[in-house]
Amino acid sequence: MTPLTRPARLVPGARVAVVAPSGPVPEERLSAGLDLLRGWDLDPVVTPHTLDRHPDFDYLAGTDADRAADFQAAWCDPSVAAVVCARGGYGVQRMADLLDWDAVRAAGPKILVGFSDITALHEAFATRAGLVTLHGPMAAGVDFLKNTRAQDHLRATLFAPESVRTITAEGSTALVPGRARGVLLGGCLCLLAAELGNPYARPGARGALVCLEDVGEETYRLDRYLTQLLRAGWFDGVAGVLLGSWAQCEPYEGVRALLVDRLGGLGVPTVEEFGFGHCDGALTVPFGVTAELDADAGTLTLDEPALV
Repeated sequence: MTPLTRPARLVPGARVAVVAPSGPVPEERLSAGLDLLRGWDLDPVVTPHTLDRHPDFDYLAGTDADRAADFQAAWCDPSVAAVVCARGGYGVQRMADLLDWDAVRAAGPKILVGFSDITALHEAFATRAGLVTLHGPMAAGVDFLKNTRAQDHLRATLFAPESVRTITAEGSTALVPGRARGVLLGGCLCLLAAELGNPYARPGARGALVCLEDVGEETYRLDRYLTQLLRAGWFDGVAGVLLGSWAQCEPYEGVRALLVDRLGGLGVPTVEEFGFGHCDGALTVPFGVTAELDADAGTLTLDEPALV
């Protein structure tokens, strides 16, 4: 699996666009997130439909066309150095076909930050634009606004990526010991399963280090997603697995038993509770960069910084 193109790091004064490609955004949380970004000496701009709600489906931040237009305009604006998602939820898959991917590629490498539903954009940017993207906290996310570790790790990744070449997850445990190397990819488990078969998704994880997490799912549903990916051959040839948070899922003992049952047979180094996803202090993980996982030590060492 070939590493992807790394965008340029941010510098003080850089303009970043905040977009809402998925669910509706609470205004007070957006305002707090913008203040935080300004405190980093960034110039955040909010796209026109960020605070919209879909007229029929209140789980969407505006219509598909408006969300796509906002994202397209932000990405293709030459003054914008990074596009930061306000929140996840649901909706990216509905707008992905409306983006002009030729124009996205022509706009050049930029930084994309988000997680959860943004998994579908991570997949699309890998396959359609060949870009490294950041699986990290979002501008209006409660976990971002209230946790300094999440803030500090994202900020370091954006401004001084060489300072976070080694990502250490305190409290992690090796489900399957060992070391593995590969290109980082993954995201929210339910989205990866839902992406199967569409033209924006990777065909599989051969040679990759796969990052998996989810939120608010019953164990049998997690079982279904993992089983679907296994039956589809998506895990064939995977190099290693990193498991993040399983917030608001059933008691972790049951989730852990499922993860061992479904993934232990892969026989590759696997680490649990690695500290990314829907959790306090979520770490930022660059997708598309080659890295080495040491499951026993709970470390992920990037071959090169996430950004140039």
